[in-house]
Parts: sequence; structure tokens; C-alpha cells
Amino acid sequence: MRSPSQTRPEPPRLRTDRNADASEITLAFEDNRIASNVFGLYDQNIAKIERRLDVSANANGNHVTIKGTSEACEQARRVLESLYELGRRGHSVTLGDVDGALEEGVLQGSLFPKDKDKEEGPRASFDQIGTRKRGAVRARNAAQDLYLRLLKRHELVFAEGPAGTGKTWLAVGHAVSLLEQGVVERLILSRPAVEAGERLGFLPGDMREKVDPYLRPIYDALYDFMDGRIVERGLQTGMIEVAPLAFMRGRTLTSACVLLDEAQNATSMQMKMFLTRLGEGSRMIITGDPTQTDLPPGQKSGLSEAVSLLTGLEGIGHVRFTGADVVRHDLVRRIVDAYEGKAAP
Repeated sequence: MRSPSQTRPEPPRLRTDRNADASEITLAFEDNRIASNVFGLYDQNIAKIERRLDVSANANGNHVTIKGTSEACEQARRVLESLYELGRRGHSVTLGDVDGALEEGVLQGSLFPKDKDKEEGPRASFDQIGTRKRGAVRARNAAQDLYLRLLKRHELVFAEGPAGTGKTWLAVGHAVSLLEQGVVERLILSRPAVEAGERLGFLPGDMREKVDPYLRPIYDALYDFMDGRIVERGLQTGMIEVAPLAFMRGRTLTSACVLLDEAQNATSMQMKMFLTRLGEGSRMIITGDPTQTDLPPGQKSGLSEAVSLLTGLEGIGHVRFTGADVVRHDLVRRIVDAYEGKAAP
């Protein structure tokens, strides 16, 4: 077993034994510590793979034996190899990483769904973004993979979908990566200050204290991708600006990555105003969930209108997430599916 302190660790050597009909695979990982990380606490990661791929997997030390159909065993092998590589790079393997590896394992060797991206053929792995604090962050499903590719390719991207699909988190991560690469000079992060009927005037404190609760999810994502001291310095110098949507009127935003979150709560006029702020050398990302609009009854969401008017125009990308793309928690996925089922005619 190689020492983890080596500067150039070799790729994991896996011993694979298969019977004649390829219905059983045994993998032997070289590093017991990494293997334990891959299998999870009380083998919870192995159990998840068993449920999702309908295989039987038995972990013993640094070995795991997989039984099932030939195709399912091969998919389980790809998933475990991917997770081992993740662990070898020093990451802690979570259930979310297992979900991502499962989605990617199914994708390998197959075509992308036709309704996802007609321009792409076979793909070996999902796309990723990288920041100095978190390193490489890879998409966990085909929808997130399409989202990241659209963000890199288009100046304006719309992302619609339910909570827990990574719309805001990945958008902030992409914005931070653009800032660190010098593609843009500043980040401007915004949300409509409308939440479930609450109004700013009824909240105590000065303006920043009033709007901070509405913008807290964006702050959380920022601190995930950037060191806290850099975030605070950026907020003080103006390199990072977090402001409610109403503060955007009359501005021209140049050399900036501009994110509008919870855009379903923007009115048609607000959305038009925001879209026309885009200046030279800037990128714009607009995210929201059309099913969770807090606008007064009868008032049309600017997000839905903008998507219907602008999707398909040159330079504009659009991705729609569904309940199947939720990566937050399995229970959240089932909750979203239940609500979507109720809303269906």
C-alpha cells in the first residue's frame, strides 16, 4: 500500500474478477482508508448503489463484490471507481457524490437525452467548475452538466426549476470562477425583496439589515466558494455587490457577472429593466422556480414571460430542471415529485 504522503500518487489499481456471464464483479482497492470513505458510514454509500442499480454489493475490508445483471454490475463498477478517484483526491465522499456518480455512470457510453442538448454527442463525463477554495466541482446529473456548459457558452442564461437542484449554488460558483480567472471584474448578486407577502418597511434596522435576510442564500453560496475574508473585503471594496432588484434601475453593468436569484418574484417591468442593464463584457444568470411565485394574485411573473419571449435567441441559454434533478436530499426529491404530480392535469 502506497503512502498517502507521496507527492504523485498513482491511479488506484483495481482488481476485477468476473464469472463467465459477467454477473459478478469483485473490486480490490489499494488504500483501505479511501475504500472506507467510498463505502460510507455503515456502508451507506454501498446501500444507495444497491437500491439505485438493483444489485447486491458486499463490502469486506478494501474489497467489494457486486452481483446482478451484467449491465448493472458494470454501472456499479464505474460508480465505485469514480468515487474512489474522488476520495484519492482528498475529498470526503457524500451521498450527494454517490448520486452524481450514479448519474454519470449511466451517461458514460450513451448519448445525451435528445431534449437536453442536440449539439452534443457522446460524453465521457460531466462538466465542472473550479474555485480556489473548493477546487473542482462537478455536475451531479445531466441537467446540471447542461447548465454548466450553457454558462460557459452564453452571455445570458435562464435556469428554471424546483428547490434543491443547484441553480443558485452553481451560478454563484461559476460567477466566482469567472472573477478569479479575471474574465469579469466584479460580481453583482441580486434578488427581488418579495417573500411570502412580507415587506421591507416592517423589518427593523437600516437598509442593509432589512435586505440581508432576503439575500442570505446568496451569501451562503459565496462563503462556500470563497474564503470569508475575501468575501468581506470584496463587499467593502465593491468587487462583490449584493443588492435587491429595485436598486438596479438606471445602471449599466459592465465587466461584471450579474446573478438574479428567485426571479419568479420579479414583475414583467422589473425583469425588462434588469435584462437591459447588461453591459459590455458582462454575463447574466437568471434563476427561479415558477411554481413558487410570491407576487400578488393576478400579477404575471417576469421570469415566465422572459423565458417565453427570449428562449432561442442567439447568445441566450435556457435549462429547465425537474424534480428528478434534485440533489439536496432524497426526501426533497419525493416532495417535489408529489407537488408536481398534484399540479399535473
